[in-house]
Amino acid sequence: MTLTNQLVWKRHASFLTVAALAAFYYDPVLAAACYILIALTEVLDERLGRESAAWDGVDSSVGDSILRRIGRNTALSATAISIFVISLALQQTSGGHFTPLFFLFSASLFAAMYNSQMMSVLLLRLSIYGVAFLVIAFLDIIRFFPPLDSHVWLDFFTIMLVLYFLADISLKFYQNYQKQLEQLKLIREENERTKAAYEIKSQFLSTVSHELRTPLTSLKASLDLVNKGALGEVPEHLKRAIGIAAKNGETLAVLIDDLLDLQRIEAGEMKFRFKPVNVNDLVTEAVESTADFAAKLGIQVTITPCVEDGRINGDPSRLIQVMNNLLSNALKFSEAGSTVNVRVETLGSRIRVSVEDTGVGIPEGAKERVFGKFTQVDSSDIRKVGGTGLGLNIAKQIVERHDASIDYVSELGVGTTFFLDFDRLEDTQHERGSLQAPAKVA
Repeated sequence: MTLTNQLVWKRHASFLTVAALAAFYYDPVLAAACYILIALTEVLDERLGRESAAWDGVDSSVGDSILRRIGRNTALSATAISIFVISLALQQTSGGHFTPLFFLFSASLFAAMYNSQMMSVLLLRLSIYGVAFLVIAFLDIIRFFPPLDSHVWLDFFTIMLVLYFLADISLKFYQNYQKQLEQLKLIREENERTKAAYEIKSQFLSTVSHELRTPLTSLKASLDLVNKGALGEVPEHLKRAIGIAAKNGETLAVLIDDLLDLQRIEAGEMKFRFKPVNVNDLVTEAVESTADFAAKLGIQVTITPCVEDGRINGDPSRLIQVMNNLLSNALKFSEAGSTVNVRVETLGSRIRVSVEDTGVGIPEGAKERVFGKFTQVDSSDIRKVGGTGLGLNIAKQIVERHDASIDYVSELGVGTTFFLDFDRLEDTQHERGSLQAPAKVA
C-alpha cells in the first residue's frame, strides 16, 4: 500500500509539471481542465488501492468488483492523458511534437514498469496510449501531405519505433514479473519445507532427549551406588572401568540437558521469571554451587564483590545456569593450584560480572566457535577438555533474553576473562519490582 501511494504521487508530480509547462506555453484553460480530470483519476486510483489492500481475498465478488472499477478508472485516466497530449500536439503547428510525445512516452514507460503485475490493466492503458501515439503520428501527415523525404515522415517512422520499443519493454517487464512470482513461490515452498524439517528436528530432539533421560538416570544412580560401595566392595580391577562409566554417564546427562535447553530456546518455550536480583548474592550462590568441582581440581575461586548496591532485572535460575557454565569452563581450562576470580563492578548505568582465569587462553578469530552450536575451540579428537559445544551458545541466548551482552578477552598462555554486562536497576525500579507479586514470565 505504501509503495502504491509513492508511485501515485510520483506520477502525479510529473503530471503537475507537464500541466504547468502547458499552461505557460500553450492554452492555460485547457491545461487546467485536463490536469483536474487526471488528478481526479489519481484520487480514484488511491482509493481503489486502499480497497484492494483491505480486501481479504476470500470473497471473489468483491475482488471482481474492485478489478472492474480499476479497469474503468484505468481507461478514464489513460483517455484523459491521451486527450491532454493530443491537445498539445494540435496547438503545435511547427517544430514537431517533442513535448507531448515525451509526456506520452513517460506515461507509457511508467505503466510498463509499475503495472506489469496486472496484464489486462497494462494492455488497456498501453492500447489507449498507442492510439494517442498514432493520432499524433498521423497529425502532420494529414495536415501537410508531405513527400516521403520530408522530416514529417521521419518523425512518423520514429514514433513507430518508439511504439515497438514500448511494446517490447512492456513484455520484458511482464516476463520479469512472472519470473519473480515463480521465484517467490519457490522460496515460500522451500520455507515451508524448512519449517517442517525444523519442526521434525525439534520434536526428534525433544523425544530422544526425554526418552534417554529416564534410563540414564537409573544407570547413573546404579553406578553411584556401586562407586560408594553400597552394593558391596568393588574389586580393584573394576574400579577404573566403573569410574569411567560414571564419568561418561555424567557427560551424557549434561548433553541431554543442553539439547533440551537448546530445543526449548529455539522453539520459544524456555520460561523466564524476571525479578530484581542482587548480583553479589547471585555470584556467591554460583561459586558455592561449583565449590566441590573446584576443590576436586585443586583450584581456588575468589569473589571480588561490588561495593555499591548492584541489582539487575533477571531470572535467578537461568543466570545461575550461565554463571555455572562460565565457572565450569574457567576451572576446566585452568591448571591445578591456580585461581579463578569472579568480579562484580558497576560501570555507570551498567553492571559487569567477570570470570577471570589464568588458563590456556583462546586464540584470535575463534569467537564464532566459542559461541557456536556443537563447536569447540579445540575440536581435535585428542582435546584435553571435553564438552557438548552447546554451553556457551545457550548462555549467550539466555543473556540476550535479559537484554544483556556476553563477550570475552583472552591471550594465549595468559588467561581468559568472560564478562556479562547488564542494565543496572535504579532505586525506584527496586521498589517497583519488589511490589510486583507474581514474577513476570517471558
